[in-house]
Amino acid sequence: MALLHNSILRGYNSIYHQAPIVLDQDKAAFVGYCLAWYKFVKSHHDDEEATLFTMMEEVLQDQTIFEETHKEHESFLAGLAEFEKYLTALKSPSDFSGDELLRIMRGFQADFENHFHSEIATIAKFSEHPNAPKEGTPENAAAAATFKAWGKSTVTKAGVTDVVPFFLLNLDRTAEGGMWANWPPMPAPIRWGLINLAGSIHYGWWKFASCNAAGQPQELWAFRAADMKAQREAQAKS
Repeated sequence: MALLHNSILRGYNSIYHQAPIVLDQDKAAFVGYCLAWYKFVKSHHDDEEATLFTMMEEVLQDQTIFEETHKEHESFLAGLAEFEKYLTALKSPSDFSGDELLRIMRGFQADFENHFHSEIATIAKFSEHPNAPKEGTPENAAAAATFKAWGKSTVTKAGVTDVVPFFLLNLDRTAEGGMWANWPPMPAPIRWGLINLAGSIHYGWWKFASCNAAGQPQELWAFRAADMKAQREAQAKS
């Protein structure tokens, strides 16, 4: 869950830092990239509420374990909806305003960040719950399998041609000394296909991602594009 959240947070940061300087020629693709992030977050939230939380409540036989988490979700949903509404209501990509998007993002930023860190601590504490299955028991193995299966399906069912590439291209495989370089576990050809084949449907969006296809952090595209534009303009004047 922490790794999944990290990809979402890196995606947020990539949008926040690039929005004010994205070039007019890139605005259409950037709007698409932003909406892929929105779909990722909204789907993740909905799937937790509808599936994961219910399963974990059943495992621990406790309907109160996510009371605070539900409140945290509610704290940023209105801002998230405003984010999506602004982007989908644009008459033209050229009307996109980075300043306006940042205003919206700042409105739910604190609650959003709080939740995406707090939820990890909440789940980690479940190991101390009196009804937590004991290590080595069939119940423990079943609970672990359930959580693993949810983690595997939650991103793919959100969207193979948009959410999956977004997720993988904001997943820093160098983090913690490369400890998670092979997460999520999948054959290399499958990973390649999800990024390069499924991702080709919206290929123009992924240049804004925080990592390249190999999972290596990269300089954000909007900054590279701005530098190239400045160099061309300087050359034209010389």
